Amino acid sequence: MNKVVSRLLVFFIGIPLILAIVYLPYCNHLALHILVCLVSVIASCELYDMLSKNMALPPKPFIAFLSALIPFVQMLISVIPGLTGGQFSVDLPTCVLIFSLLAVLVYEVFSAKTFDFSNQHFSGSLFIIIYAGYLITFLQRLTTATSKEGESMAVPLITTLLLMVFLCDSLAWLFGVLFGKNNRGFIKASPNKSIAGFIGGLIGSVAAGVLASFVWPDFFGSSRPLVIVTGVLTAFAAIIGDLIESICKRSSGVKDSGSIIPGRGGLLDSIDSILLASPLFYLLTGIFFGPFGA
Repeated sequence: MNKVVSRLLVFFIGIPLILAIVYLPYCNHLALHILVCLVSVIASCELYDMLSKNMALPPKPFIAFLSALIPFVQMLISVIPGLTGGQFSVDLPTCVLIFSLLAVLVYEVFSAKTFDFSNQHFSGSLFIIIYAGYLITFLQRLTTATSKEGESMAVPLITTLLLMVFLCDSLAWLFGVLFGKNNRGFIKASPNKSIAGFIGGLIGSVAAGVLASFVWPDFFGSSRPLVIVTGVLTAFAAIIGDLIESICKRSSGVKDSGSIIPGRGGLLDSIDSILLASPLFYLLTGIFFGPFGA
């Protein structure tokens, strides 16, 4: 019963609040960027706490800082378009990612007294930085997307992405409860997941895409088959994202990534699908409906 209540609260309160932030256009969606940076810090700390259950890691503040630095830089170049002088062709967040990875390596070189756990330091730190810091920048990048005519596509794209992920998660749960009793257990990472739930997730994501094609026909209406393909692949990425976090929790021996959200667990439990879906959605929409310009 608690799970039902928590999901209803997220669906009817949490999702509208997030979408309201998306619809705040000031300073190129500054509010959304600030939220993403905060989410990155919390998610990196939760992931750190999980991984540290059975592996050695560098200090948490160091890893959390490097993780949050990437979306912070993405925020700066998004809300201050002239920051790079309009001629900076390098992907700056990716450069910061590389800098963060090098920082981890340099830290180990100068701080390690023994090297028994150095490989764990490397692998665990890099995973946290990429997973909690870098992947979410692809959601931020959508704030600067424009159509071929120069019209901002930020709201249509971000809203469509979030609805695809949210409806995928919600209908996967609903179909699993209603029709998944006899078809569960086909994925060891999450035995409660069912084939019916997987189908429901695909339906939810595709439905969100089709809805977007009617709401924003100038962007999506002429390419509805491509919208459906985007919905299917985004749903697949969202489901894999959820399963990856399930594997992390099982490997660490914890039930939830944290306790920041009553009835839902940690923040990472709620954004795991978005983290993996965002890069794929960004790539697919850029190919199918782009090119986008800042």
